[in-house]
Amino acid sequence: MRPESFEFLQKYLNNPSPTGFEKEGQKLWLDYIKPYIDEYFVDTYGTVVGVINPEAKYKVVIEAHADEISYFVNYITKEGYLYLRRNGGSDPLVAPSKRVNIHTSKGIVKAVFGWPAIHVRKVEQDKAPTIETVFLDCGASSADEVAEMGIHVGSVVTFEDEFTVLNERFYVGRALDNRVGGFMIAEVARMLKENGKTLPFGLYVVNAVQEEIGLRGAEMIAHRINPDVAIITDVTHDSQSPMYDKKTAGDISCGKGPVITYGPAVQNNLRDLIIKTAEDTEIPFQRAAATRATGTDTDAFAYSGSGVASALISLPLKYMHTTVETVHKDDVENVTKLIYESLLRIEDGHDFRYFS
Repeated sequence: MRPESFEFLQKYLNNPSPTGFEKEGQKLWLDYIKPYIDEYFVDTYGTVVGVINPEAKYKVVIEAHADEISYFVNYITKEGYLYLRRNGGSDPLVAPSKRVNIHTSKGIVKAVFGWPAIHVRKVEQDKAPTIETVFLDCGASSADEVAEMGIHVGSVVTFEDEFTVLNERFYVGRALDNRVGGFMIAEVARMLKENGKTLPFGLYVVNAVQEEIGLRGAEMIAHRINPDVAIITDVTHDSQSPMYDKKTAGDISCGKGPVITYGPAVQNNLRDLIIKTAEDTEIPFQRAAATRATGTDTDAFAYSGSGVASALISLPLKYMHTTVETVHKDDVENVTKLIYESLLRIEDGHDFRYFS
């Protein structure tokens, strides 16, 4: 990875962008992608779209989502402790002893997830932490002191963990789901520009908001763009680490390449074009099967309007929705390359219908 790209990746991942409050991360992303696009627009809720060839009638989307899971302050005790609600699929099981940032109009307030010491618990009766039992300690001794800090019900809370590299092969941090996707589609736009590639269609590079609470940003922007084709990238579960059941999770591994999904929302001809692209360019890939839905923004695009030929290229990831989400750097490179090469094989007016 070139140094400038790696610097952006770190900066972008370290910046908090909780669901519904993605603005600052979106600004970073837009600043990075601006040299590689012709124009851009931002919708009402913060989805950012960079456009190449905006006058073209045929429209192709490449998309990732920008938001990360987080918490809202929900209740403040008279002693100054904070209880929370989840914003997206936050996992209270990983919360105890973690450090967090509380976002206020006065700036960041530091806090920790407290937990009773092992000495005073009846360990044999321990139960897993839940959203009802985890709490934050911001160093205050009263509700009034909490208020003076600028904290109130509705204040957003994110983990403060930042990007690291593990054994020179893995990128680790919070919110790789799915800002690493935003990084990859931005790199595709850069590669098209720097390699002098002219596409025969309009390309819409979409960094969507609010995926973590139901694909909402993608729903909105799909109706606005009304594309003909959409290639979505998100993360999927590496199933090699302990406690995964391959019979249900599939056999997916970090380091073995992009994951191409089969499922009702995935348009077969577009998927096959992507597979053929991978085979022709010798990009390693894996396969996965979805059930009724992929659970990603693919579903929102596929079923928008009169139907959009959509496909999903996933990045294998360990430890999803924790603060140590982990991906292999080779997979990041190969997902980026596969999206790039697939775009070069889509024609103007490409008809993906199964028959006519």
